[in-house]
Amino acid sequence: MKNNKTAFYLITVYVIMQLSGALFAPLLFRFINGQEGMVEQQAKLLASGWWIFISMSVAALVSFAIIRKDKSFLNNLKGKKSSIPVSIGWGILGFFMVLIGQAIAAMIENALGIKPGSDNTATFVKIAAAAPVAILSIAIFAPILEELIFRRVIFGSLVQKSNFFIAGSVSAIVFAVIHFDFTHILLYAVSGFIFAFLYYKTKRIWTSIISHMLLNGFVVLVQLNRDNIERYQKYLETLSNSQ
Repeated sequence: MKNNKTAFYLITVYVIMQLSGALFAPLLFRFINGQEGMVEQQAKLLASGWWIFISMSVAALVSFAIIRKDKSFLNNLKGKKSSIPVSIGWGILGFFMVLIGQAIAAMIENALGIKPGSDNTATFVKIAAAAPVAILSIAIFAPILEELIFRRVIFGSLVQKSNFFIAGSVSAIVFAVIHFDFTHILLYAVSGFIFAFLYYKTKRIWTSIISHMLLNGFVVLVQLNRDNIERYQKYLETLSNSQ
């Protein structure tokens, strides 16, 4: 019963965080846009970036406080937990598993005629470029909050009453849908399913959080340096052709 209350509180915090932007981001925009020399589009990105950071950091702190009062909440999966070093190792390995899984999903999407490139990712990269503080939210706070909700609450509850495949599939689909990027829903679902496997394998939510953090950080890093990477690739091609 106590676990159910904790789960309800965490979901409530997550939903409030998601909806808060509609109210507070415009207010922050008005304040920033009023600064001398501020361009409107830049002000919108700054307001979004700062509110993402504020809302997610607060939500993460509140979530930690809620979990702290329910010490059994993170011990819901049956079986012995993996040691901390092993769990960290699986977290790092899981990052590469997700990259491989997404590569396969991308090939399937390509075969179906779906163009590469996520509008959702592109939007967050623009925000991160304008307000670097948002990178902390994307790479740290978002993985923590999403793993607590989609892996611990949804998957962790369903797996008690069904099996890994059903619980993993449902949590992965919900995880994909909540990103509102339906064109690339397969990419998100594959990632969510692998995160569920990592949690189930080690019985530690921090394993999937580590993989999720590495993935988000990697994606942001690559996207922010996309132009430099493309120039370097062309440089290597030039060197190769001159030999």
